[in-house]
Amino acid sequence: MHSTSAHLVVVLAQEGAYPFELGIPSRIFGATDSAYDVQLSTPTGEPITTNAGFDVVPSVGPEILASADTVIIAPVDPRMLRPHLTVEMESALERVRDDARLVSICTGSFTLAAAGRLIGRTAATHWQCSPLFRDWYPEVELDENVLFSGDGSVMTSAGAAAGIDLCLHLIREDFGVEVATQAARRCVVAPHREGGQSQFIERPIPDAPDLSTSSTRVWALERIADDLSIARLAQHAHMSERTFVRRFRADTGLAVGEWITQQRIAAARHLLEATDLSIDSIAAEVGYATATSLRRHLASQLGLSPTAYRRTHRA
Repeated sequence: MHSTSAHLVVVLAQEGAYPFELGIPSRIFGATDSAYDVQLSTPTGEPITTNAGFDVVPSVGPEILASADTVIIAPVDPRMLRPHLTVEMESALERVRDDARLVSICTGSFTLAAAGRLIGRTAATHWQCSPLFRDWYPEVELDENVLFSGDGSVMTSAGAAAGIDLCLHLIREDFGVEVATQAARRCVVAPHREGGQSQFIERPIPDAPDLSTSSTRVWALERIADDLSIARLAQHAHMSERTFVRRFRADTGLAVGEWITQQRIAAARHLLEATDLSIDSIAAEVGYATATSLRRHLASQLGLSPTAYRRTHRA
């Protein structure tokens, strides 16, 4: 039975679904003290057979999709993928409200692409399936260097455990950093993972340990309020600036400036939610010279002023 006070999440599973990813939404959203109501459905309301060989019985039929606040397309074994939707899946997706949030985990992005929901958007999927995705859906821009991609209404994640990262991101967007961090702690996972899935892609030559920028990133996070110029970071990493910039992007999938901005905004969001510090003080705490700089970056990333963000998430 759906609780009218909770955010209704419906996980839509198809034949050949991965059991691990099927369980991610229930486990992660379920760690938020009843903020979400997670239900499992199938396109027909009938049981489906997972790629592990056992059947899964849905808790609800596809009619619940008309009430869902968020619909999550679970991934399927790549051998089960087809370039077009089945009649049953097409019918199920037609039930989804226009204002509902659409999300996919791993190869679930193939379903959203086949439904035409990713045209003009940037999407993510498992890196091993990227060539097939590009071949079938050339009109969709695929980003292999992120754990998840999209905006508030349509979001896609990379392979497998990246679904955890995306679910935690959705909790942050819905209820704030503190709730997401608590959920991550209960599930014993990282609240936020750096970089993208490029760090997991198989390479013919292993990365040399002395070429990693990880220790410098940890060092930078401990000094987020300081001047974090490329020259200073490269010096700490004992690399030339050119080598550091190239190695940093290979490690994280981001430019140095983009990464620093992300970390500073994440720190600012936490302070806005968890403290009563003034906007000027928070700006200084996270490395911005003025509150104006913080306002500009926060508006660019979230579309909100610091005051509006605090009012929304403290409420």
